[in-house]
Amino acid sequence: MGKPSAPQEAADNMKLLPVDCETKTDEFCQAKQKAALLELLHELYNFLAIQAGNFECGNPEKLKSKCIPVTEAQEYIANVTSSSSTKFEAALTWILSSNKDVGIWLKGEDPSELVTTVDKVVCLESSRPRMGVGCRLSRALLTAVTNLLIFFWCLAFLWGLLILLKYRWRKLEEEEQAMYEMVKKIIDVVQDHYVDWEQDMERYPYVGILHVRDTLIPPQSRRRMKRVWDRAVEFLASNESRIQTESHRVAGEDMLVWRWTKPSSFSDSER
Repeated sequence: MGKPSAPQEAADNMKLLPVDCETKTDEFCQAKQKAALLELLHELYNFLAIQAGNFECGNPEKLKSKCIPVTEAQEYIANVTSSSSTKFEAALTWILSSNKDVGIWLKGEDPSELVTTVDKVVCLESSRPRMGVGCRLSRALLTAVTNLLIFFWCLAFLWGLLILLKYRWRKLEEEEQAMYEMVKKIIDVVQDHYVDWEQDMERYPYVGILHVRDTLIPPQSRRRMKRVWDRAVEFLASNESRIQTESHRVAGEDMLVWRWTKPSSFSDSER
């Protein structure tokens, strides 16, 4: 086998040299520092994503939160990449100054406040948890079942609401019909009383409202029929011109009464 070319050999030898690029700004050192930063960010991203995924998939490691303390994350990165704390802080500074979404959230004491400096960072959290296939399937199934249950609960609620509205409408219709029937009975009673008065069968041409109520509604039904009766009285006062409501003193007490009023008829000469 032949010897490697000169450029290849030089490159391999340079990899073995302990080059200190901390204070240098040449192109080679810039590339090395960028590569080291990207490697650190890559390892940090994977670590946080796995921890967040474990937290959401049963939390086998008994984590208190998806947000990993900054000291724990720094120790992990130091063990994996042998990076110093200075490089770790430089990576956090780059995340804070970057306008790109790198999938890592830096949080302080108050999660609702925006962190602007590295010294305020308390914990790091992945915005893209990495979950296993089984966990993703179980979560998807749970979400589907939950949405299905919510749908059926909403459907049952709407169905029950529809039944309640139909019942309410039916009761209103029944009450309306009962009110008109009560109005018809009241008119018949008042008219018959007036006819009896004309035939000298009654003492007064009017009849007490409460007397009519007591005649038409049995005592055991008066509480249940109160709303129907009140609506019928209101309807007669507003819409029935043949019945006049008056106040008379009967047996020493003022009492509201109904009087039947005949329609006015005029002869041709009177016109």
